Amino acid sequence: MRDDPRFPTSPAFWRSPLRGPRLTSVLGLVLLGGVMVLFVTGLLSYAAYNPGLSPVNDKTPGKGILGFYLFPWPTSPHWSYRVVQGAHVTLGISLIPVLFGKLWSVVPKLFVLPPARSVVHALERISLLLLVGGGLFVFVTGVFNVQLNYVFPGSFYPLHFYGAWVFFAAFLAHALLKTPAALRNVRRLREERTELVAPEPAGPTVSRRGALWFVGGGSLLLFGTTVGRSSDSLRATALLAPHGGAEPGPGPNGFQINKTAAYAGIGGAETGEDAWRLVVTGRTGTVRLARTDLLRLPLHSSALPIACVEGWSTSDQWWRGVRLRDLAALVGHDGDPPDVFVESLQRHGSFRRSALRANQVADSRSLLALYVNGEDLSPDHGFPARVIVPAAPGVLNTKWVARLTFGEL
Repeated sequence: MRDDPRFPTSPAFWRSPLRGPRLTSVLGLVLLGGVMVLFVTGLLSYAAYNPGLSPVNDKTPGKGILGFYLFPWPTSPHWSYRVVQGAHVTLGISLIPVLFGKLWSVVPKLFVLPPARSVVHALERISLLLLVGGGLFVFVTGVFNVQLNYVFPGSFYPLHFYGAWVFFAAFLAHALLKTPAALRNVRRLREERTELVAPEPAGPTVSRRGALWFVGGGSLLLFGTTVGRSSDSLRATALLAPHGGAEPGPGPNGFQINKTAAYAGIGGAETGEDAWRLVVTGRTGTVRLARTDLLRLPLHSSALPIACVEGWSTSDQWWRGVRLRDLAALVGHDGDPPDVFVESLQRHGSFRRSALRANQVADSRSLLALYVNGEDLSPDHGFPARVIVPAAPGVLNTKWVARLTFGEL
């Protein structure tokens, strides 16, 4: 079987004249830079959820030592999460052709016999298997989350988090073993004959340079049809991405949403003027406020975007409402306000409850918003009241707020 050209374990089975160490090395070096940026932006995105603050924010229990880097997410600059997650998702999608090109270029090595010729070779093969499996898993779950919003079994957060660590560990081990050789291969004037080069190549179809242009063109196409989701001037170009193209509706409330009132199970009976009350609890007890009560408090305005873990974001919208720190003061938290536990009326979907850190509550731009762009919030944008916080992921900007509990969580 090893020498029978009918089976993939035989070098003669692989006949493409394009495979070779230089093509593989170029694609590998592109992935090296891209995956490093992906990993860092992914870690920052996870930190932005403040998962150590409260169990309600922690969608990845038992992460242990893998949470060593977590830190309180800052509120400035207010666009930081928009940039971090937009770059993470856009780069991840753009690298898909490079990933598949790299996998195609090295697929003969997966079938080489014997499986290991030395300790170093065995480590390389193990890292390659983990790299291929982990890479496919991370990219597939990421794309499914972006395009279809959690359609796979299990929670996206732990699946993607642990998958990313497995992939990156294998990627780092593989890079340490192969980067010196990759750099030598790129600098060589003549192609070195290795197990990637077909011993009996088929007739030429396209040059290796043409193959690189094909992969690069695919990446540019995906970039051009994705990047607009987080750029106002380019939104119409995001043809292949949810929340791309035209704005979803006219008027002050006509900007992107993720979770509609109908999806969340919110009806007019519970958000009407006679039914809805905001319950605020803190050091000195509990107060219940109707929307008319909130309108009698000092109102403030903030220009802030909504930025989603799926990579899309809005432009800065003009929000108006009561500052969170002023609501904290109503229940005895004058001076430095504490963390807050936020509960929504929503019946369906994740993050019905969320938690915000004290620095987020203290920021003067953090509001319990009642208006957007000069009008009442629409039902889909969280009427009668929603949280809006600078630099926070969209799911922490809770809509249809029912209760705020200030104090140690």
